[in-house]
Amino acid sequence: METFKKIAKVVAIIVAIAAAIAAVYFAVTKLIEKKKMKNADDRENYVSCASYDADFISETVA
Repeated sequence: METFKKIAKVVAIIVAIAAAIAAVYFAVTKLIEKKKMKNADDRENYVSCASYDADFISETVA
């Protein structure tokens, strides 16, 4: 019975370590996906400030 308790304790420790690693992996994966989505939105909604119209008058120039 004593051997079984030791084996169970070792297995429990291994499972706890594996669960911690999995939690870190999923957290990092979510963070990376969130950053990618944010960057994708920035590029998709980008509007160039360059104007090639000769008649264009900028609001910042008085």
